[in-house]
Amino acid sequence: MTSRRLTPTRRSILTGALASMAMGPAAVRAQTSWPDRSVRIIVPYPAGGSTDVLIRILAEQLKEKFGQPFVVENRPGAGGNIGITAVVQSPPDGYTIGAATVGHFSINQYLYARMSYDPERDFIPVALTWDLPNVFVVPADHVPTKTLKEFIAWAQARDGVPFGSPGVGTSPHLSAALFATRAGIKATHVPFRGAAQTIPAMLAGDVVYAVDNLASYVSVIESGKMRALAVTSAERWPTMPDVPTMAEAGLPNFVVTSWAGYVVPAGTPRAMIDKLAAAQRQIAADSAIQKRFQIAGARVIASTPEEAADRAARERPMWRETIQISGAKAE
Repeated sequence: MTSRRLTPTRRSILTGALASMAMGPAAVRAQTSWPDRSVRIIVPYPAGGSTDVLIRILAEQLKEKFGQPFVVENRPGAGGNIGITAVVQSPPDGYTIGAATVGHFSINQYLYARMSYDPERDFIPVALTWDLPNVFVVPADHVPTKTLKEFIAWAQARDGVPFGSPGVGTSPHLSAALFATRAGIKATHVPFRGAAQTIPAMLAGDVVYAVDNLASYVSVIESGKMRALAVTSAERWPTMPDVPTMAEAGLPNFVVTSWAGYVVPAGTPRAMIDKLAAAQRQIAADSAIQKRFQIAGARVIASTPEEAADRAARERPMWRETIQISGAKAE
């Protein structure tokens, strides 16, 4: 469908709640016993990327809390739209959950000329799940610079430099394109299907920088094969205290984080939504899980459905402007 003014997500949430109230006794019992069989979690990105890694930690915890398998299924493609389309086309019975990211909530509707789902009508946000900074990385064997200022000078001395991302219009793509504009360098975008493909290309020298999710790059940074020159969070990341923020590295007003949340098809009963949101609050309060996420390069969080919808709405104007600046378009 073509872009247009979209109806409020709160209306979708209310519609689902009213639908559940109108159900008969059998449907009410099904909500009360949910889940009584395995639940599918669709990850709209390839295996090995940050979304896949982090959702598998949560899936383990959900299995423990509910006593049923939460099976992760990777459905990558089209900036994550293929996987989210599979979610919204599933029965609204609580047995298909989407691992959506900021792209599905607040970016893709401005990037794609046609979308097979409406992010403010066709799915319901359940709860936020994590927040993570992006990290500016360069391959150690192919880029000699040790600081962000050195990299900018090095790149400005060239006719152009290639950068990688997990796909057109993803927050890493837009962040890296915005960096090039702010830094005054000529850069060419090389899209991949996820960090699992971007990283080998960087190590081979095919692309020379990325501003990608920290969670995807922690191990390769620790190995010394890549250098982290800055993080895009407002403060330094606890497990990488020697890596400066963008502002400290010389590029102010560059705080960009990636975030994610559970989504379910519109019409899913509110009782099931609330059970999943409550489970996420319990998981996020667990200090052991907080530590696992921090080591992986992310911060585990939780929210109500309404808080998740509000965050998506707040960020849409920023991402719309960033897409216009970058000139990014996707089919």
